[in-house]
Amino acid sequence: MTTPEPGRPTLVSQPWVPRRVFISGASGFMGRVLAARYQELGSEVRGVDKVADVAHGVVAGNTAVAGAWQAHAQGCDLFLHTAAIVSFTHDPRNFWEVNVLGTRHALDAAMRGGAERFVHISSVVAYSFDFPPDVEERYPVRCNGVPYVDAKVMGEQVVLQAHAAGEIDCTIIRPGDVYGPRSRPWTTRPVRLIQAGSLILPLQGKGIFSPVYIDNLIDGILLAARTPAAAGQVFNLTDGIGIENRTFFGYYTRLLKKDIPMVRENFTSLLAAKALLADRLRKKLGTESQWNETGVRYLCRRGTYAIEKARTLLGFEPQVDLDEGMRRTEEWLRKEGFI
Repeated sequence: MTTPEPGRPTLVSQPWVPRRVFISGASGFMGRVLAARYQELGSEVRGVDKVADVAHGVVAGNTAVAGAWQAHAQGCDLFLHTAAIVSFTHDPRNFWEVNVLGTRHALDAAMRGGAERFVHISSVVAYSFDFPPDVEERYPVRCNGVPYVDAKVMGEQVVLQAHAAGEIDCTIIRPGDVYGPRSRPWTTRPVRLIQAGSLILPLQGKGIFSPVYIDNLIDGILLAARTPAAAGQVFNLTDGIGIENRTFFGYYTRLLKKDIPMVRENFTSLLAAKALLADRLRKKLGTESQWNETGVRYLCRRGTYAIEKARTLLGFEPQVDLDEGMRRTEEWLRKEGFI
């Protein structure tokens, strides 16, 4: 048994090590970290992404379209489905094709390839933006008219339907707000927005953020993939805390030595109008902004997500706390020239 690297979180127990793993979205933020972790454990890793990466076993393909990429999963024991559009501003027409139909294509590839387990990466947005404190997995999911949210709910239905029909054992993961090196939504994008003065926090920054450091999330996924009792189950995976937005983004403001403007308003018609006008202006100028209707609604969340089910059934326990996670994130941002 090898000694873990300094600073690398250790799992509660030795995970099941599949002989061969297939990852959709293998070249993405989460896919790369999953691939590296399974390779460290001795698994052969294959995958699909928009651009081929032959050196890392990744073929080119669009999961929204059935095709030759599916045959690349032949002989894989585990299929990890991370491929998805993750955005509040993307063309709505693409969400169903990628996040819903693409999930069915991934399931077909896993089944034909002989996989024992299909792990689907969903999101806590499946609860919508208004939900009880410490919301548990048994609480109903909710479509709210936001294309990304609705597609996540529908994608989960496709997976649970396949499991219920006995097609393949499936597990669904709902990550919180994933931050850390290479995270676009909660690391590189906020840094750029703060630098440009384009990030504004509603509710004076008192909305609730539910962080999960990338290594903690990967630990949880590995545990879910190897636990027999996780078949047919849904798991929230966060760092087990809810903090105010101004606290989380405050780490970045201190690094950048810049303040974030805050407003008192909740999500009202007036605020929506301001957000829409600002978003349109920035689009015309070719700059990036989260100050749009959906972004504001997301930053007004007040609920938190319970992880007791993952703790009890998987033995999951976040190993990297917020201070350490942000220290590692700062180190990476400086190394990559963002700061």
